[in-house]
Amino acid sequence: MKITNIKTYNVRPRWCFLKIETDEGITGWGEPIIEGKADTIRAAVHEMSDYLIGRDPRQIEDIWTTLYRAAFYRGGPILMSAISGIDQALWDIKGKFYNAPIYDLLGGKCRDTVKTYCWIGGDRPTDVAAAALDKKKQGYQAVKMNATEELQYLDSYEKIDAVLKRVASIREAVGKGFGIAIDFHGRVHRPMAKVLAKKLEEFDPLFLEEPVLSDHMEAFPEIAAACNIPIATGERLYSRWDFKRLLQTGGVDIIQPDLSHAGGITEVRKIAAMAECYDIALAPHCPLGPIALSACLAVDFTTYNAVIQEQSAGIHYNVGRGLMDYVVNKDDFAITQGKICPPVRSGLGVVLNEEIILEEAVHNHNWKNPIWRHEDGSIAEW
Repeated sequence: MKITNIKTYNVRPRWCFLKIETDEGITGWGEPIIEGKADTIRAAVHEMSDYLIGRDPRQIEDIWTTLYRAAFYRGGPILMSAISGIDQALWDIKGKFYNAPIYDLLGGKCRDTVKTYCWIGGDRPTDVAAAALDKKKQGYQAVKMNATEELQYLDSYEKIDAVLKRVASIREAVGKGFGIAIDFHGRVHRPMAKVLAKKLEEFDPLFLEEPVLSDHMEAFPEIAAACNIPIATGERLYSRWDFKRLLQTGGVDIIQPDLSHAGGITEVRKIAAMAECYDIALAPHCPLGPIALSACLAVDFTTYNAVIQEQSAGIHYNVGRGLMDYVVNKDDFAITQGKICPPVRSGLGVVLNEEIILEEAVHNHNWKNPIWRHEDGSIAEW
């Protein structure tokens, strides 16, 4: 079997889909994307096509290593996201060739369901208590919210109090046993992060995500020492070498590599195994589309330290199209009591509606994240 063609499609709300074709008629799908850089990722994928056309797609480890090591420059969000989508598509082909779900090819499933959570509140969180209670009534056991709007290095305690008030309203609405994950989104700098983390303790959060940017990973032990809340990060790390530094630095309890940014299934499996040696949990980052989610599930169901899975159903980014709009076999991704069952079909387990994909690709979305500024006019972290 040989790779014959590579196609890419930008589709709403902000995703890129990749299709790899072979001479045996088996096709594989991937989702290579950096949100806001879809055209750049597409260019990177097609630049790599010279290394792919004519190759046996089942030789995943060698192809991955070629794409990563044969080039002088490596790593970073663009190159690793391109590799991620290609890797997902290769695993999809291999699973279909052997008529098996990917987790079976990786050693078989080690759990029967995986817990998931959904987003509430939007970029500038409002009405979170009612939204959390609604998700609880739908059967979810956990939600995630952005903690705050923009924060300066030293900022008003009124903003801190507003965060505490929102989280308190959720805890009061949903009760003690419901999971509340709080995403600082890298918007908070170390001086205020320590304050906010300490004050959030009383609400027993599920975890705090990106309390500071992973650029400042040396601060994680200090923030962890300031509170008794699990610390999560990793969506802006792109390889096992990035995660090596994080694991050696310490202070983190949950890693969140993104299967569309951190090298795909091949690389995240290795990252997860490294984390297990440090007794650290895996919770893959995935505010993306159905292919990325399917890749996450392939890893979740064969990885012992996987604990919870993000997914984008109802997320505030999904404008125009949603998570399941491109999926034919929607029932295979049903969320029951906040849990997802393993994919039952071969490969990634997702059957895509190519007609809708082709329709969407004509319009070529141009999604960009908002630009925020502080009151003094300086750029704020989004």
